[in-house]
Amino acid sequence: MSNENHQPEVTRVAIFSMQVCVPEDWTDDQVVEFAECQNPANTESGWFIRCEGDPNLKNDPERNPCDDREGFVHITLDV
Repeated sequence: MSNENHQPEVTRVAIFSMQVCVPEDWTDDQVVEFAECQNPANTESGWFIRCEGDPNLKNDPERNPCDDREGFVHITLDV
């Protein structure tokens, strides 16, 4: 198995949101730092994680397990 499969990655980018696939044990701060490094928000408040209960999650969990990479989760961030 290649080491590449164990790296965090950006999986989707939109105008005001993005999704990342990161190790499940990453803290919220690590997730936001990764997002800012990969795709700077260029806003005063920066990226923030779309939290449980946000209607835009459509009842999905805040940290949605990745179907392709064991031990990784998908997290959506907004600006």
